Amino acid sequence: MTGAVRVEPREERMREKVEKVLAEIRPHLEADGGNIELIDIEEGIVKVKLVGACGSCPMSQMTLKRGVEARLKAKIPEVKEVVSV
Repeated sequence: MTGAVRVEPREERMREKVEKVLAEIRPHLEADGGNIELIDIEEGIVKVKLVGACGSCPMSQMTLKRGVEARLKAKIPEVKEVVSV
């Protein structure tokens, strides 16, 4: 296994949960010409990238905190914060 990164089962389950919630949110972002990509999860902090129209929208931080973060925290209690990278 040269060069392979080992992902712990707990981390993999968390990633799957987050991806599932993002899939629920994604159509709303796509309707406005944007999207969201999951970059990483570290100790309950979900790192995402808003792309397309969402990446340059002046309301992107509100979308991130009041929309994405609120939804993730409601569905996944382990999520502490969502940050844009």
